[in-house]
Amino acid sequence: MTDWRPVRRLVPEVLGALVRRYGHFDACEDAVQEALVAAAAQWPVQGWPENPRGWLVAVASRRLADQLRSDTARRRREEADALRTPPLAGGDLDARGPTGDDTLTLLFLCCHPALTPPSQVALTLRAVGGLSTAEIARAFIVPEATMAQRISRAKQRIKAAGARFELPPPAEQAQRLGVVLHVVYLVFNEGYTATSGTRLVRAELTDEAIRLARELHRLVPGAGEVAGLLALMLLTDARRPARTAPDGSLVPLSDQDRTLWDTDAIAEGVALVTDTLSTGPLGSYQLQAAIAAVHDEAPTAEATDWPQILALYTLLQRVAPNPTVTLNRAVAVAMVQGPAAGLAVLDALSSDERISASHHLVSVRAHLLEMAGDHDAARADYQEAARRTTSEPERRHLLTRAARLG
Repeated sequence: MTDWRPVRRLVPEVLGALVRRYGHFDACEDAVQEALVAAAAQWPVQGWPENPRGWLVAVASRRLADQLRSDTARRRREEADALRTPPLAGGDLDARGPTGDDTLTLLFLCCHPALTPPSQVALTLRAVGGLSTAEIARAFIVPEATMAQRISRAKQRIKAAGARFELPPPAEQAQRLGVVLHVVYLVFNEGYTATSGTRLVRAELTDEAIRLARELHRLVPGAGEVAGLLALMLLTDARRPARTAPDGSLVPLSDQDRTLWDTDAIAEGVALVTDTLSTGPLGSYQLQAAIAAVHDEAPTAEATDWPQILALYTLLQRVAPNPTVTLNRAVAVAMVQGPAAGLAVLDALSSDERISASHHLVSVRAHLLEMAGDHDAARADYQEAARRTTSEPERRHLLTRAARLG
């Protein structure tokens, strides 16, 4: 099977070359996708070109030129853009060479505030990640036509907002960077624990999120939260080989074979979080990475430093309060102070509409009730959580836990 990941990494460079020359982000993005389709059809048969990037730029440029010429109005816009934008040296789109700034610029563009969060994620995966509409649709378990409409509407909104292919002004970058990080984080989370479907993990999404975080860290090395997010994802993804049994079922953290964890990723993540915690103000990704590091550095589940994890969650709740943090803190409270104390923390979430209907709240309550020895109540909650989840691996795991309690 051909590995297309190196080709996907070229997408920001190819798209950036076209957008800088022609403008029209929506038309350029479509042309790049058509070039990728052409490459998938031709390269396995004819062999890979010596310069894959130049090949993609040339093919996408021809497709774009054909599209622009086919419509009178677009041709007029192209001529106007040509007057405003000086041609590149020698008239060669590829002469400018790859620039890492394209990735950051595209990320900011795809995370434009005019877009909804789902649209930001979808457009990021398409324009920056190089995933096809069909791949993105499969990742989020929606029909391809639905995803195509979402992406099309997102590009139309960007165009209507008058967005240009350039980084936001410095005063706006810091605010927009938070949105960019959040989108990359959402992509990772959907890949690490798919919200629906038969697979627990979608590795194509976790790998792409980590790649994007690496690029952001390279481009903004002094941003603590960028380093924190990369560290968090590395430390979390390091456990991926041990998260599923051979039959695809979920293996909880406490039962995982830690010899399967990726020690290189853990070492890199720990180094990143150690460095970033010593400089600047603390953010939520840095604190979450610190928690992940404590888990990963424990040789066994029993050796986990739960008091330190509880202290970090308490600090995280002050820095970035939200129901998910409270939910995770409840587990840490239970491990340090006993299940009754953890259940008391959960009680405050029962009236929070942001999480009260989630299967996560019920499943954590079931776990703490099991720790407390109330097996009947725990079994009922495991069964209720299984009814609420749309993830088949999680459903099977929860029903297995319920069955073990009689």
